[in-house]
Amino acid sequence: MANNREIRRRIKSVKNTAQITKAMQMVASAKMRKAQQRAIAGRPYGELLLQTAANLRTQITEFPHPLLIARPPKRRLVLLISTDKGLCGALNTNLFREIQNRDSVDKQYITVGRKARQFIPRLKKSAWRPNLLADFELKEGFTYRDSKRVSQFLMDKYQSGEIDAVDVVFPEFVNTLLQRPRVVQLMPLGLNEKLPPASVPAASMSSYIFEPEAEEVLKALLPFIIHHEVYQFILEARASEHSARMVAMKNATENAKDLVKSLTLEYNQVRQAGITTELLEITTAQMALN
Repeated sequence: MANNREIRRRIKSVKNTAQITKAMQMVASAKMRKAQQRAIAGRPYGELLLQTAANLRTQITEFPHPLLIARPPKRRLVLLISTDKGLCGALNTNLFREIQNRDSVDKQYITVGRKARQFIPRLKKSAWRPNLLADFELKEGFTYRDSKRVSQFLMDKYQSGEIDAVDVVFPEFVNTLLQRPRVVQLMPLGLNEKLPPASVPAASMSSYIFEPEAEEVLKALLPFIIHHEVYQFILEARASEHSARMVAMKNATENAKDLVKSLTLEYNQVRQAGITTELLEITTAQMALN
């Protein structure tokens, strides 16, 4: 009977766990739809910004803007975007593996997300010195204005000459079942390199008259591109997080249900064995009396 009680306790515990994972799956599913829509909606806008800036650049003979000038990358700054919470499968693990493989002593890090903040100090190659330059916390319903604090900090470090290049590492949203770590160079800003081959511009704005001058328009547009790209990267990371968590909780719920079935079968077998043993004992005692 003690064994039966233990199995019943395990069945009850697994059923409670399944209820929790099911609730988390429903919450993640609701958040996932909104996050996916925001991430997908921002992609065409970002591509149009880059194409417009690249078109403008072809109209200007000399434009020594600091965001476009490449210099020897002696000091690199990496923006790592992770999740605040766990229970999202291998999303953070894959992201941190990418960071681990690319880590070097010339890199410093800025993090968005609690998991990234906890991971960066454990890096081996740069652990001998403070490698976490800043950490930003963004609430669940963050806005473009909130993300500008991150992008403005990056631009200030780059334009001041403290940093020679800025990379961004984030989980790119592909679909609900697939999210992959991606590394993007944010600064210096390569306009044509970021565009698909079919979108590389020709001199299509040569007949336009700009007011103010094309140089002034491009000067105002380049920081805006940086702000939007960082905002888009964070949107991609949030869509990846909720998608991965929904799938992970769905798998956990299904595994819990399978485990309940297995435990129920085991309980019935043990119970049947106990009944059979009792019947044998009664029969043996009856035969002994006769």
